[in-house]
Amino acid sequence: MLPFWVAGVAAGLVSLHFLQKLFFPYFWTDLKFLLKVMKYGLTVETYRLRGRICSVLDKFVKLAEKQPSKPFLVYEGKVHTYGAVDRRSNRIAQLFLKDGTLKRGDTVALLMSNEPDFIHLWFGLTKLGCVVAFLNFNIRSRSLLHCISSCAPKMLLVGADMLGTLEEILPSLQDDIKVWLMTKEPTLPRVESILDKLDDASDDPVPDNLRIARSLKDRLLYIFTSGTTGLPKAAVISHMQVLKGAAGLWAFGATPDDIIYITLPLYHSAASLLGIGGCIELGATCVLRKKFSASQFWSDCKTYNVTVIQYIGELCRYLCKQPVKEGERHHQVRLAVGNGIRSEVWKEFIIRFGDIKICELYGATEGTICFMNHTGKVGSVGRTNFFYQLFFPFDLIKYDFQKEEPIRNKHGWCERVKNGEAGLLISKVNSKNPFFGYAGNKRDTAKKLLCDVFKREDCYFNTGDLMVQDQHNFLYFWDRTGDTFRWKGENVATTEVSDVIGMLDFIQEANVYGIPVLGYEGKAGMASVILKPNKYLDLEKLHQHVATYLPSYACPLFLRHQEIMEVTGTFKQQKFKLVGEGFNPSAISDPIYFLDNSKKSYVLLTKELHDKILSGQVKI
Repeated sequence: MLPFWVAGVAAGLVSLHFLQKLFFPYFWTDLKFLLKVMKYGLTVETYRLRGRICSVLDKFVKLAEKQPSKPFLVYEGKVHTYGAVDRRSNRIAQLFLKDGTLKRGDTVALLMSNEPDFIHLWFGLTKLGCVVAFLNFNIRSRSLLHCISSCAPKMLLVGADMLGTLEEILPSLQDDIKVWLMTKEPTLPRVESILDKLDDASDDPVPDNLRIARSLKDRLLYIFTSGTTGLPKAAVISHMQVLKGAAGLWAFGATPDDIIYITLPLYHSAASLLGIGGCIELGATCVLRKKFSASQFWSDCKTYNVTVIQYIGELCRYLCKQPVKEGERHHQVRLAVGNGIRSEVWKEFIIRFGDIKICELYGATEGTICFMNHTGKVGSVGRTNFFYQLFFPFDLIKYDFQKEEPIRNKHGWCERVKNGEAGLLISKVNSKNPFFGYAGNKRDTAKKLLCDVFKREDCYFNTGDLMVQDQHNFLYFWDRTGDTFRWKGENVATTEVSDVIGMLDFIQEANVYGIPVLGYEGKAGMASVILKPNKYLDLEKLHQHVATYLPSYACPLFLRHQEIMEVTGTFKQQKFKLVGEGFNPSAISDPIYFLDNSKKSYVLLTKELHDKILSGQVKI
């Protein structure tokens, strides 16, 4: 018979186990994930204390030496090994070193779509110690010129398929910016060609000291974001942020044997930092596609033996909307990493395409906070706990939707929301979680910070996103605040769209906002306009104008013609009420129009057309 104390200890341990399961069901899962994250952080800190930062590019160069024959990129069936990518990026570095225009710390703007040379140029310029600015190839005209001037580049490098865009902006481009085109011969004045000169360049490495990072806080990239206000801004991306982003796939359980499928544009941090950076962190292989194709997605996955895919919410919805194909579950994909997937799409995706672990995450390009759903809770962007708050302090605070600002009490302090209530997500800014701001834009950098939040001189980063935290500490994305909305996986700045519409000679004022549409992720663009006296609404001209000056995802899908523009008590344009009214022509007395690209015009939105949009018969 067992001694009494042994039985007592056993009973106590069993009781503790059941209590832990009952009151702290995620304790061990949280602890395991936290220890993994801490291990990576300690590795980075060790490099720093040794006086040499091991950047993502340093890791790539080491991998090129260690596994030169392993495929790094697969693009349109062609394999680019680690060694080959390293050598071609050396040629890029040697070419521009010989040219003599660039020096360490200079900025180079990159306007290219997805292709291997995007990565060759990125790596080659980084080897020279340059800061590379990733330009969104969808934006046009004045917005693109704004992006280029805001990051003050010495040089602009343009992909061959961007020639038309370059022709548009070249007459207005600053004379002191040297322009290079990824072709064998120049086709425009003041433009140099790259490919003909690249053949003669050496593939020997340039001196290591050019690329050595002196601090984790040294700037490495500019990635453009609309944030929650105004025109696109060049978010400063440091070595610290790149290293954090590159650890994402590893943290979710990806391995060196995985093959990662990237269809998102490389100018996005998701594709460049999490995707390409994550591939380097693992020493894995990535399959790069020029552009996402829903019809080819699973056949690509089968052809290239893909095991990890990247997504945004819209991408998953597009895949679920495709006609069912025989054998579409016959693939090797085991992880899907991304953000913005709705709960119902999440469930449908798994039921239809197989047992794929959805790894949902949350993070802003320039932000100081990131959540990773390591438990697989459907609909959640992640989970917080005591340990997480120690390292990454954040809060959800009360927000006034009418005034579009945080609510402060009679003492001037912000107040936290209760579990289950939507609150504005803010994250504490400190030495461990710094905010690097926007290049050449002190005003917008300052606007992203909230000070004196809970006490004097505290400082928080305003994400501009509303979140809900439940009783089990799971976090859920609720909505965006400010002057942006998300559509087709892109941030749309309402002020930018309003300014473009306001350029027309018959528009007095435009108020742009996003509205939810049944069955679609994000919000569709809608513009309320009033006309100048004695002018008429030229719907064809309006269509031509927005199609010329805005990327397709930013063109308002709906138009509302009002006689008077409503404003708030503080004389801001009234958006809150308009969003609530939506686009139902049966409920709104003002004329509503719909963007019809087949007719190259806006057309009257009838009840029949409205119903077809809601039923999915008419795609938007």
